[in-house]
Amino acid sequence: MSTSQQVDPLIGRLVDGRYRVRARIARGGMATVYVATDLRLERRVALKVMHGHLSDDSVFQSRFIQEARSAARLSDPHVVNVFDQGQDGELAYLVMEYLPGITLRELLKEQRRLTVTQTITIMDAVLSGLAAAHRAGLIHRDVKPENVLLAEDGRIKIGDFGLARASSANTATGQQLLGTIAYLAPELVTRGTADARSDIYALGILLYEMLAGEQPYKGEQPMQIAFQHATDSVPRPSVKNPGVPEQLDELVLWATEKNPDERPSDAQEMLERLREIERELGIAPLPTRSAPAFETRALASEASASGATKILPGGLVSTGEITGEVVDTGPVEEADNASRLRRRAEQRKRRGGLLIALVLVLAAAAGAIGWWFGSGPGSQVQVPDVAGMTFAEAQQELAGAELVAVEDADNDPYVPAGQTIRTDPGIGTPTDKGADVRVFISTGPAEVTLESFEGLSLADAQSILDERVITYDDAENLLVFSDAPADQVIGLDILPAGTEERVDCFEGCTVHEGDVADFVVSLGPLPDVTGEPVDEAEQILADAGLNPTATEEYAPDVAADTVLRVEPRAEEGNWRPGDDITIVRSLGALPDVTGRSTADAQQTLSEARLNAVVVEEYSESVPADTIIRVAPRAEEGNWRPGDDITIVRSLGPQPIPVPEVPDGATVSQMAALIREAGLTPSTSLPEGILWDFFTVASLDPAPGTTLRRGDTVTIVSQG
Repeated sequence: MSTSQQVDPLIGRLVDGRYRVRARIARGGMATVYVATDLRLERRVALKVMHGHLSDDSVFQSRFIQEARSAARLSDPHVVNVFDQGQDGELAYLVMEYLPGITLRELLKEQRRLTVTQTITIMDAVLSGLAAAHRAGLIHRDVKPENVLLAEDGRIKIGDFGLARASSANTATGQQLLGTIAYLAPELVTRGTADARSDIYALGILLYEMLAGEQPYKGEQPMQIAFQHATDSVPRPSVKNPGVPEQLDELVLWATEKNPDERPSDAQEMLERLREIERELGIAPLPTRSAPAFETRALASEASASGATKILPGGLVSTGEITGEVVDTGPVEEADNASRLRRRAEQRKRRGGLLIALVLVLAAAAGAIGWWFGSGPGSQVQVPDVAGMTFAEAQQELAGAELVAVEDADNDPYVPAGQTIRTDPGIGTPTDKGADVRVFISTGPAEVTLESFEGLSLADAQSILDERVITYDDAENLLVFSDAPADQVIGLDILPAGTEERVDCFEGCTVHEGDVADFVVSLGPLPDVTGEPVDEAEQILADAGLNPTATEEYAPDVAADTVLRVEPRAEEGNWRPGDDITIVRSLGALPDVTGRSTADAQQTLSEARLNAVVVEEYSESVPADTIIRVAPRAEEGNWRPGDDITIVRSLGPQPIPVPEVPDGATVSQMAALIREAGLTPSTSLPEGILWDFFTVASLDPAPGTTLRRGDTVTIVSQG
């Protein structure tokens, strides 16, 4: 993965007063690797510089320094040498052996699958280097083709001990799985722990890939591949490549057993088995500068016994069959000793003359060749290193080497405008004197147009940015829960170089190479915990990286101790891992206090953590001091502990005052008023027409007296 970086200001810089940076050759998740010149020892070295945005992170710094210490403890021709480690201001760096060449990944891309001899050659070297690490008590934890270096001179080395740890240390990875997912051992997926046998599993996957031409597990999502590592068995590579010997099939299956106890205990044990297979198959590793071709005594003895020549795969010869059989016809008898002596003398004389003539011819040819290539027309010079210079400076440097500079231009996201990017022919290439050398001057980053990223997975989106040379940092990705599928990009901001205002590029935009991108990536929908028991819901949300807290409500239709709902976020936007999230737990139905006495109702509601507020009203049907009902909430929603709750207490039937007597009111008129008030009129006069002729003298009880509904009021009439 790329790290965030706008331009590359290190080219041409002198690091720590010793290392002159020449060009960038590789980038990784933690650091960028440059080719540099050690001015003190006058040699080319590889300078590995930690990314600037990681320099303040103590975890990354310790891992970076750990790589130097881990590799420095190893002394093996198949491990990349580390010469130095230091700090220059804000720069943390390692100085390593410079190996011009390619990685095993590049070889696999070119050839797809390797021959059995190539595979054995690479595995023999990698196992030798890893065996040295295991003997030193180190586990690599990131074995993959990208970390196997194939030098131009034939050397094979394993590098990048950035994840290495002592096997006695705590190797649990916690929630972060270190290493590359395609080579991840099952125990790292299921338990998060690693030891030397985890390296062996990665080697088994690597061996399968070299023989079969592809990785054993594939999937659209990284977790799909990890699940296959944990549950499936690696197939035999001969299923994809019938030319794979059975012994190598068995070696792959042994190294990739799901149970670590059933694998080789370390790289040395696997190397010993590989060399047994080499003897069984009659195949030896191809010769390299650091490790001569493997040749066994068994092969030599077989060749001697047969008397014939055997040519091993890869061009190695164990004895010799190239010349064919030689028929022994026996010695030629001479006629006599005198003739024999004369013939031998003549042969020596002729041979001496021929040798003198040959020496003279070779001397003349050597002188002519020396003149031609030394000072004549055939003499050549090497193109000097002009990277990072202005054209005028490069022109002067090339003129000093008797070469002619021709200016050309090209975009480059890392080399500042006006400085040299590269030359054609390249730096160090032998070139005729007076030849033209194209000097490519940077015009700065190229403008690029991006289409919409809607519906793309993170890997696909990153591939697009890689092609456009736009940098990003996985550590800066914003992970959110959304309705989109997991690992799908739902947002993309790009920070153009030299600005502080981000551009929303999700629907497409025009930016420049070297700009910095930040992704918003979906984690899938937020886990639905509605209706779940509260304890289980809290665990589900915690496993999703959220911090759950609970509130409570009375809900008449939901069982107690189950989740009613998840409270919405206080602000707009999606939930993110690390956010606080509130779930609402049901307390069941609100206690029913209707018909209870006021004191009993207050006690019940207090135990339910509610604050009872009493109001009163008359009731014809509910006795006094009995709760008629609970008043509804002022706003919508359920009651919660701590809320004020209003209960209505009955005052019994409402009292009715006896009506006043209007002046001159008749008995009939007064009886009507009493009935309207809800009382019952009574008089000594018989009911009928007489009521209209007699007026009211007084009432009993007197007007204003309060009675209950239906009580009797006696009307006293006048004469």
